[in-house]
Amino acid sequence: MRRPEVTTVSLDSLQHRFLNALLDPAAPNSHSINDTLLPGANINASACLAIYQRSYILRLRQCLSEQFPATHYALGADVFNDFADCYLEACPSNSYTLYDLGNRFSAWLEDTRPDRDLPDDQREDWIDFMVDLTRYECELFRLFDAPGHEGSEWPELTAPDDALVLQPCLTIATYGYPVAWYYHEIRAGRTPDFPPKMLSHAVILRRDFQTATFPVTPVQFRFLEMLRDGNKISHALDAIAHWTAKSLELVAHSWQTEVKKAWIVAGFFIGKNE
Repeated sequence: MRRPEVTTVSLDSLQHRFLNALLDPAAPNSHSINDTLLPGANINASACLAIYQRSYILRLRQCLSEQFPATHYALGADVFNDFADCYLEACPSNSYTLYDLGNRFSAWLEDTRPDRDLPDDQREDWIDFMVDLTRYECELFRLFDAPGHEGSEWPELTAPDDALVLQPCLTIATYGYPVAWYYHEIRAGRTPDFPPKMLSHAVILRRDFQTATFPVTPVQFRFLEMLRDGNKISHALDAIAHWTAKSLELVAHSWQTEVKKAWIVAGFFIGKNE
């Protein structure tokens, strides 16, 4: 049997064409793949490539569903996969690692929402919730592998205020829905309903390779914002006293007796010179 003629191309060109075909199977191709690659034993080159294309998109969907398990549950598998396919088409993988695959998912949902140009009070609640939920899940995923304090000493409970700073693997965030609660309900194997709109503040951190979320009050959130921005604890306490119209003595007493030790144990702080 005569061997089919194949167009000769450079390896570099062939690799780029193969990559582009994987990332965008619908893109027009000026040269047929069958004129460039040899066929398989029972199928032609185009059919062989299609196997890679289908496997690739299935792998990317799986990665996204593992990174956003609560969003996957909330939307359902079919709808989540539709969103994933559209996202991957608009924001194809641009990193050597699939770890970065979902880092634009939340922004993409916000940018492509059909009610984006409407006033806030006319927007769909479920879209707001999905955007918040993906933001939360993306931050959990980021902190899982972010630079942390593992392997170093943690401060003692008796450490003076001036010796404490927020640890590096910590973030504070505000959400319009109780997304942390919803996420942990899913991870616990329960089936929560769509939660009502409710402003929630949270601290997300990793200590000893364990990621955790802590709800905080609006006053605590403001206090942590000031620490994050580089203010000393003494200055933040003074600002909180002014903001709440309470005496500095009362605010400082609450900090020392109700908050400080619990936050040190949880891993909010490291030593200033660590």
